[in-house]
Amino acid sequence: MGRPPPKSLKQSAVIVSRRDSTPDRQMLAAYRPILSLLRGTAFLLAASGLHGLLLPLRGQMEGFSTAALGLMGTAWATGFVLGCYFAPRIVRRAGHVRAFGTFASCAAIIALLTGLIIDQYAWILLRAFTGFVMAGAFMIIESWLNEKATNENRGTVFGLYMMVTYASIMGGQMIVAAGDVGSASLFMITGIFFCLSLIPTAVSTASHPQPLQDVSLDLKGLYANSPVAAFGCLLVGVANGAWGTLGAVYGARIGISTAEIALMMSIVVIAGAFMQLPAGRLSDRTDRRFVLAGAAAGSAFFALLVFLFEPRLGPLVLILTGAYGAFAYTLYSIAVAHANDHAKAEDFVKVSGGLLILYGFGTMIGPLFAAAMMEWWRPESLFLATALAHLSIAGYTALRIRRRAPVPIEDRDAFTTLPVERSITPQSLTLDPRTKNETDG
Repeated sequence: MGRPPPKSLKQSAVIVSRRDSTPDRQMLAAYRPILSLLRGTAFLLAASGLHGLLLPLRGQMEGFSTAALGLMGTAWATGFVLGCYFAPRIVRRAGHVRAFGTFASCAAIIALLTGLIIDQYAWILLRAFTGFVMAGAFMIIESWLNEKATNENRGTVFGLYMMVTYASIMGGQMIVAAGDVGSASLFMITGIFFCLSLIPTAVSTASHPQPLQDVSLDLKGLYANSPVAAFGCLLVGVANGAWGTLGAVYGARIGISTAEIALMMSIVVIAGAFMQLPAGRLSDRTDRRFVLAGAAAGSAFFALLVFLFEPRLGPLVLILTGAYGAFAYTLYSIAVAHANDHAKAEDFVKVSGGLLILYGFGTMIGPLFAAAMMEWWRPESLFLATALAHLSIAGYTALRIRRRAPVPIEDRDAFTTLPVERSITPQSLTLDPRTKNETDG
């Protein structure tokens, strides 16, 4: 019998196309729930970035005192730390979907209230509530992402989460440049974004994640594991909390435009994001403490340049603050990596989570300290406050280098970059690819 007639070229092409597209479809199906959650995360972070920049600019316009503006940052940080401790209990009682809906809707209500009630004392109280509900919302999204991540794609999920974090915060801040700080419209947009963050989780049919982990803090254990990391993370929190709260106030008081202020706040964070990888790779090849001390000294150097020379031209301010951010916003990741070099693999989440809480305590102190300096002297005193914190890190690290030998390079984990510290909770650490060791064990 003869062979059956060959399939047409068109039929063959369709079959090959279907076979080739099957892995892509499977990959897309695997990532679809994650991408849906990341859309909600993007709106949440954009709203947070917009609101966090809008309040100090509007407060400065309304004549709020520097102390009150600093207290807003302290209140937010206090609420955030308390949220890390108490939000897991609320989630366990109400469930992830209802708890997230509560947190996001409360954030929207608070954003609208700050537009309705222009009062510095009311804003301080409302910022504390904002910090609390944002911690709860972040923890739920991070636990949900962790539930969907596998050991094979955990690194990709973590990378996507970082990209969304940086892009959304910067996007939210840049919205301020396009709006009118003196009107209520930006407060309304903030509320809308918070509401939009509700939709992906509200319509999700995915199973609920495991219960959130309780947060614990062992100060004695953290210091014993790595004095440099414990001391460094606290002071990095002081410096970053001061800048994150009062950087916009500094820009307004030296007379640069709202667009330049928004760009300045974004450039500082993005410059730090880009510098994390080269600084981290350098720390993989030598004692991380040398890199930590050098980066702290570098950030102090540029901060002191701003303090001493008092630049007023927008482009020059952007260059100097960008250089400052490139050094300052690498410090936290390097300090955490150094701590984990000394910790056991199974203690990664415990150590990193504890350092994040220490960082949170620092962000409570920094705005108050910097506000007092700015009130006492001049706007550039913000950079004097951060320089003192960074010089203390550099000095203490240099002292510890003489007292403790470094961990051998072959015994360390490779450096992993971290998202913006003010937008992560201890729950996000379960997304880190290094937790694979724990889940496998």
